[in-house]
Amino acid sequence: MGVKWYGNGVFHRETVEGASLSSTYLTPAVPRAFIYNRLFAWKASFAVVPTSFADHFVSNEFPQFRVRSDKILPEFLYLYFLTKRVLRAVSSASTGSAAVSRNRLKEKEILLFRIPLPPLQEQEAIVAYWREAHTAVETAQESLKKPIADLSDHLVQVYRNTASQDVIHTRFFALDFKDLDAWDAKSGRAAAFRLACPSLRPMGDFIEEVTELVRPFDMPEKAWPVYGVNNKEGVFLNSYQKGETFNAAYKRIRKDWFFHNPTRCNVGSLGIVPDVPEDAITSPEYQVWRMRENARDPMLPDFVAVLIQTPFFIDLVQFNRVGAVKQRMYTENLCQLRVPYLPVSEQQAYAQAREKALTDLDAAKSRLARTRQDVEAMILGSKNVERVGNGR
Repeated sequence: MGVKWYGNGVFHRETVEGASLSSTYLTPAVPRAFIYNRLFAWKASFAVVPTSFADHFVSNEFPQFRVRSDKILPEFLYLYFLTKRVLRAVSSASTGSAAVSRNRLKEKEILLFRIPLPPLQEQEAIVAYWREAHTAVETAQESLKKPIADLSDHLVQVYRNTASQDVIHTRFFALDFKDLDAWDAKSGRAAAFRLACPSLRPMGDFIEEVTELVRPFDMPEKAWPVYGVNNKEGVFLNSYQKGETFNAAYKRIRKDWFFHNPTRCNVGSLGIVPDVPEDAITSPEYQVWRMRENARDPMLPDFVAVLIQTPFFIDLVQFNRVGAVKQRMYTENLCQLRVPYLPVSEQQAYAQAREKALTDLDAAKSRLARTRQDVEAMILGSKNVERVGNGR
């Protein structure tokens, strides 16, 4: 088990065999314990262990504390450590001789913090107020998954009705040597899929690679917005980085373009670029592409944003990658990947469902941000807790 940054809870990090562990021992996760990451406490890596993680383990980098339930709620303690004032103190208390990312907040430092301790009834009101807003964000995030699941189901149905055989899931297939681009099972499956689904269209009919290079080091004092991509948030602002720290040209990105991590696209690390600044850039390792302007059959960017997150699409990515050891999918490989083409009216329906879900999610996140400000004020005593029950 690990603990996410910025108070985003715990997660299943990996499953490993005991013989392969470098640690001498692990600690069982304790449900309802307060837990943090010693290395990244300064990045608000605090959480409460859910009961559903009772069968997990943590290393000694993740200290756990049982709380005195007659005195304090674990969630109240968690919220206290997420306040801005406390995080500044956490950063100051984190020590280490290496780079800042190696600074550790030791357990003895945690125990030195002096905290406000309102009655349990007030703690419960604060936690309930925060939980309501947090649940609204989770609900909105689940709603965002619906158009993806619906589209995936539809594409699977089209595929089943079209394909002469189920190449995606079969454990064996046969091909003529002349149909192979390379002598390996992955390339063979891609070729078999192409032959079994002649009516499906290559992504190259709709997309094209974009390589606009920027030299940030030519403007050493400028803070450049650098964007990344993952399978949780899609494209996101990773950091602002001064030009003097770059040692290579980076790729420019624009709204409604796309890019993906070539080594992690098989787990969904692809995304559409949101509204970004004019100087937005991303790593030269990422593959940047956009929709063709003069494509004979249009494919809407907002529809493609749904398409590339579907399990059906990710299945296709699996066998369209190249490489023996570290497999990658470059834009040229993505262009060869074949998908069903849907009429524009159907594309619009999925795009609109996504847009509505995003609007609801933005509203829920804004509410949560306001709630966190209120919670911090209530914890630190500058806002009246009694007004929470009235929704104010």
